[in-house]
Amino acid sequence: MSLVLENLSYELNGVTRIHDVNLTLKSGIFNVLLGKKGSVNTGKTTLMRLIAGLETPSKGRILMNGVDLVNIPVQKRNVSMVHHQFINYTHLTVRENIASPLRVLGLKKSEIEHKVNEIATLLHIESYLERYPLELSGGQQQRTAMARALVKDADILLLDEPLVNLDYKLREELRTEIRELLVARNCIAIYATTNPKIAMVLGGKSILMRKGRVIQEGLAVDVYNQPANIEAAKISSDPEINLIDGCIEDNEIIFAQLLRFPLSSPLDDLIPGNYCFGIRPSHLKMTPTEDSDLELSMRVDLAEISGSETMIRISNSHFNIVMHLAGIHKYQTDTQIKIYIPIQKFFVFDTNGLLIKLPTLPYQN
Repeated sequence: MSLVLENLSYELNGVTRIHDVNLTLKSGIFNVLLGKKGSVNTGKTTLMRLIAGLETPSKGRILMNGVDLVNIPVQKRNVSMVHHQFINYTHLTVRENIASPLRVLGLKKSEIEHKVNEIATLLHIESYLERYPLELSGGQQQRTAMARALVKDADILLLDEPLVNLDYKLREELRTEIRELLVARNCIAIYATTNPKIAMVLGGKSILMRKGRVIQEGLAVDVYNQPANIEAAKISSDPEINLIDGCIEDNEIIFAQLLRFPLSSPLDDLIPGNYCFGIRPSHLKMTPTEDSDLELSMRVDLAEISGSETMIRISNSHFNIVMHLAGIHKYQTDTQIKIYIPIQKFFVFDTNGLLIKLPTLPYQN
């Protein structure tokens, strides 16, 4: 199956929310809509609502296996949607909640019972079928909402940040279950998130969105490894990629017009001029690994320890960056430290924000 969005645009109160989107989404893989954290109106939810039929596009077509869905009412589209909020009927039991879309379809009682029991077992809520949603934990409520969406075997399944309100353990469990459940289903699964790690875990296709525009699409690992521009690099990196303005001049790399370093491979083929150098927080080091590593003196502004990792916000008089270290590292505020940047892991962008050079060493998230 395939879903084709063709020149799709949407305006609301004179403001364009979706700008001329062209996408082909296929079954058998995850299609992940990825937007930057903290940004509003990335377009992810609006695009899902257009696909579901909850909004009508200003122009363009939504083709499901060649059939335009634009003029087909929402109740006649074979689409299910799971929201980040727990949307269940509180006056119905879990069993009745899951069965509700099947009753609308007019299925026989025996078939409904079979499907409800099957999906409840898959989502590990079979022992809660006679309870009401308010008697359940948050994770169980979300599983109920997901079961109701999955039970009718829709052609299109829309998952709008369904795990964002759950704790870490539940998110990890459900993420794995979602992937396993949908891999075997012949449906077009579209998952919206602001977390690039989810896109990598789910695999499949990543569609990076900003202000209602698709700025890059491709396999999740390819988009991560080769962001087309600065915005794509920001969206696909968590923590967000560090960006340092600089230039190449007189066989030197110069940051903030003052910090000078000898120019060496693999950056020595850059022509003189202004650039933006991107380095992921996990690629900054406390000790040098290569002779070409750039040494910087920095001040610790904040050290955040989170389980098995530490996020350190550091600065000098010219710029602020973030360092991501595995393990627990205790640093006092205002401590002076030295850090090392492996130039082999620089992403280099031109003055228009377009990627012109990739890292040359293998690297990891």
